[in-house]
Amino acid sequence: MPGEELQLKRNRRTVRLELHLCIALAWQVSAPGVPVSLSQVSPWKKVVLSISIVIFVDARVGLGRMVDVAGDFAPNNALVKGLLTDMYQLTMAYAYWNCNRHEEPAVFEAFFRKNPFKGEFTIFAGLEEVLRYVSSLRFSENDISYLKTAFPATTKPEFFEWLGQIDASQVKIYALKEGSVAFPRVPVIRVEGPLGVAQIMETAILNLTNFASLVATNAQRMRLAAGLDKTLLEFGLRRAQGPDGAISASRYSYLGGFDGTSNCLAGSIFGIAIKGTQAHAFVTSFQGPENLNTTKLDGKEFWSVVTGYRKKLGFNASKECELAAFTSYAQSFPTAFLALVDTYDTIVSGIPNYICVALALKEFGYKPLGVRLDSGDLSYLSLKARELLNLQGLEDSIIVASNDINEQVLHSLEKEGHAIDSFGIGTNLVTCQAQPALGMVYKLVECNGVACIKLSNEFEKVTIPGRKHVYRLFGETGLALCDLIVRQDEPPPEPGMRVLCQHPVNDYTRCFVRPSRVENLHQLFFENGKLVEPIPNLQDSRNYRASQIELVRADIKRSLNPAEYKVSLSKSLHEFVKQMWSKQAPIAEVF
Repeated sequence: MPGEELQLKRNRRTVRLELHLCIALAWQVSAPGVPVSLSQVSPWKKVVLSISIVIFVDARVGLGRMVDVAGDFAPNNALVKGLLTDMYQLTMAYAYWNCNRHEEPAVFEAFFRKNPFKGEFTIFAGLEEVLRYVSSLRFSENDISYLKTAFPATTKPEFFEWLGQIDASQVKIYALKEGSVAFPRVPVIRVEGPLGVAQIMETAILNLTNFASLVATNAQRMRLAAGLDKTLLEFGLRRAQGPDGAISASRYSYLGGFDGTSNCLAGSIFGIAIKGTQAHAFVTSFQGPENLNTTKLDGKEFWSVVTGYRKKLGFNASKECELAAFTSYAQSFPTAFLALVDTYDTIVSGIPNYICVALALKEFGYKPLGVRLDSGDLSYLSLKARELLNLQGLEDSIIVASNDINEQVLHSLEKEGHAIDSFGIGTNLVTCQAQPALGMVYKLVECNGVACIKLSNEFEKVTIPGRKHVYRLFGETGLALCDLIVRQDEPPPEPGMRVLCQHPVNDYTRCFVRPSRVENLHQLFFENGKLVEPIPNLQDSRNYRASQIELVRADIKRSLNPAEYKVSLSKSLHEFVKQMWSKQAPIAEVF
């Protein structure tokens, strides 16, 4: 039974502990601290051991049956659990329960009304964590005890009994694939299930998708600005909004197109390549060659080779203490030597000192990696650095740039010209400095089989009622033409067949579209308490995002004055919205 399996899940640690205690008892009673073979154990001790193993195996079998519900598919963040919700979700759940409506079938949709960063597209992210949350949704005894102190004394105790038993076994989750390109009004997630449970899930679903989609979109926009040939590294851990924000930012910036992170924990959890070199503190900690632990590399004199190049090339104005720092770092990382060159003076000291150490490394059979610029005019400095490096045969040395880079800086550098191969971006990426929130919402669109609509004086805030399907229509070029939202009972559009696409609000904005290809955007991911489809890993979602953004027209993706992507309603749905609006909108009376 599901309840019994759930109890086994909750008691897993207890069962394991009892097993260990029973085994210890069977062994240690006979001869503490002395190894004993099973043949030496008395019959009654064998019985104890056998019973322990049976209990353990039975528990494991029971747990195995419910691996799809909980198992190892738990949220990556321990803070993501039933109690991660707003109080008003629970007060509404109580009101539903109190009037016996909590089990009514309901449909909620998560969507956003406006693309972020003044753009015309959004990268949908966070679905995996939503599914992990839904799979493990429940309230512990401690949660219930706490909530009893927060509710009024008039709250009926039976409500807390119900709350302690809820799960997502009756919930269905439809969604866009993680990494999809999404547009306003299109439901990115559709939740179908009991009214009370689906209501409680609102806050966590929005929390898990709003920031994820925002960071992924920010990263994608920076990738478009930098170009596919540049390496993008996320350096935002120290500036992120706490550990949780930092981990999420590293994860979803990678999904959005970045190549690596400086965040070691994120790299460990999600398999993202971690990168890092040195900070100014390392360079300034050296006063000169006296700080070198050794002057050798691979048993041969290295410092003298470095200083020999300095003398030969006439780099007498460079700082010797910086040269010593670079030498020490090269001794530590001869196969990955990348120097931060702006501690004192990039052109007069940093680049010349790098050249000396790099040439010495090449003489020792190693390939130096490159330099990092962290201040100044990045366009000019990168071009000058490239010139100086090339003069000494260091064409393979890369140039990395950091220093408060954002999307606008990337576009400016592209316009001015630069020689940067890799960008390290922190604050403006992980904090989404240009726009701190996406504005995803979660609205009830159907309850007990009846469509629901939320009206507003602002047209863009009027919800589209009823359960719906969404199709992406593609033209002959293979690029997306528009997204078409239809009522649940409507047949899907067919390739080669003309379909009327109607503006959601404006009656007079419409057109016929004859798609070459039609894609159903909503996929069933979760049903009957378990996953219906395997969840792609982060790398797969990253690859999917890269393939999907290529299907969007260039004028829609451009940073300045992008063209609007069309999200349309079918004729039937458009008329239904108007009917609902007319039916539900109050009519003012003027005297």
